[in-house]
Amino acid sequence: MLFHSVAFVVFFVIVYGLYLALQGRTPPRPRSPRFIAQNLVLLAASLVFYGWWDWRFLLLMLATAGVDHLVAVRIVQSDRASRRRLLLLVSLVSNLGVLGFFKYFNFFAESVAEGLSLLGIEAHPALLRVALPVGISFYTFQSLSYTIDVYRGHLRPARSIFSFWLFVSFFPQLVAGPIERATHLLPQVENPRRIDPAQVDLGVWLILWGFFKKLVVADNLAIVANAIFAHPERATGPELYLGAVAFAGQIYGDFSAYSDIARGLCKLMGFDLMLNFRIPYAAASPSDFWNRWHISLSTWLRDYLYIPLGGNRRGTVVTQRNLMLTMLLGGLWHGAAWNYVLWGAFHGLVLVAYRPFQRRIDRVAAPSSADPTDRTPPPGCRGLKLALLRLVMFHLVLVGWILFRCRSLQEIGDYFRGLFAGWSTLAEALAGTHFADVVFFAAPIVLMELWQHRTGDLSAPTRLSLAPRALLYTVLLAAMMVWGVRDAVEFIYFQF
Repeated sequence: MLFHSVAFVVFFVIVYGLYLALQGRTPPRPRSPRFIAQNLVLLAASLVFYGWWDWRFLLLMLATAGVDHLVAVRIVQSDRASRRRLLLLVSLVSNLGVLGFFKYFNFFAESVAEGLSLLGIEAHPALLRVALPVGISFYTFQSLSYTIDVYRGHLRPARSIFSFWLFVSFFPQLVAGPIERATHLLPQVENPRRIDPAQVDLGVWLILWGFFKKLVVADNLAIVANAIFAHPERATGPELYLGAVAFAGQIYGDFSAYSDIARGLCKLMGFDLMLNFRIPYAAASPSDFWNRWHISLSTWLRDYLYIPLGGNRRGTVVTQRNLMLTMLLGGLWHGAAWNYVLWGAFHGLVLVAYRPFQRRIDRVAAPSSADPTDRTPPPGCRGLKLALLRLVMFHLVLVGWILFRCRSLQEIGDYFRGLFAGWSTLAEALAGTHFADVVFFAAPIVLMELWQHRTGDLSAPTRLSLAPRALLYTVLLAAMMVWGVRDAVEFIYFQF
């Protein structure tokens, strides 16, 4: 059930109507029949929403979540450290075992067969003939963080399995995040929510802007990116560069649109989801980029992998190893394919290469690196250096997106070989329709983020007075009617 489908609109209107009826004029009391009924409505809606794709995978999600809930309860009840570690291991094996079986079995089986064939041994691996459960990478990491936080003593177990099921399956962010922590979302599930008019106002803006980014920006840039990536061997260098830029705009518009719509829907119901994007293409360094892009995943990897491995506390070599392992896992999290492994390895190498210079970069970028929405312009030469750092980082990210988007090693090789050829046709490429389309459809996001950056406020549109805000909303709605792609195109991150 896609956010931008008629089915979801009808679904949400019904669910939201029931939710508001149970909310009443004042929030229900904790554990009151009205509050319990409200949560049961959300749980039932979440199960229907997920089951819309394939109801069989509902049992899988509920079963693994049930294991985690039981493990968390037993961890708190146990007074033996060895037993607590064993219980945590049960959660790790349950979650990662299911994730690995569905997501990586075919990849490793095919890779082993290819390796054996190089040695002259023919192998015919057994492959799974089942669909990948939608959103399994997201809800697995979300559920796994719960048991780890309970084990660390940062959190008490959920009051009931129904509350925990709702935390894991909460429909606005179930399929493509943000990956919420139980320390943040579970208390909101277990306690009455207050629907604040200011939050509703912000929610409406996030939903509208999210739909605009998806239908007008991302889906139109996808047309350009798909056409160029489909046959990289036929394109010139400028066209391939333009394809990479188009995909950078597509994946950002698409993924951030889902996060915005999810956050907006939650605002309407009194929930608060974490911010998942913060003007990422303004990053001055790789660490700055990962503080701005897919923040829920990058902070998850930091807190549950990088820091437990030792972080940067055990010397340069160990720090570099930890960065590489963390980014390799980040690449594999996205999918079972060598292009994702290369993408993760590339970003790991970039992080390692930048690390000796990070303090100098931070001094140039300060205070921007500390607050990505800070509106104070760097003075003089520092401003020029910062612009150069951002330009270099953007192009490193583009290289990563080429690795991410290409579907085979052969396609990656063709793309990079072609990227450095045919630049004599630059004038023709600039005059082509692809260039005009990329500029036209990427411009709204660029202009909006320049405004947000200059004002230091990601919610700047909601601060406008009534008349200019109504005009802005009208323009966005009109643009969706005129340029919005009519076909319901799935969000990119549904495949992860």
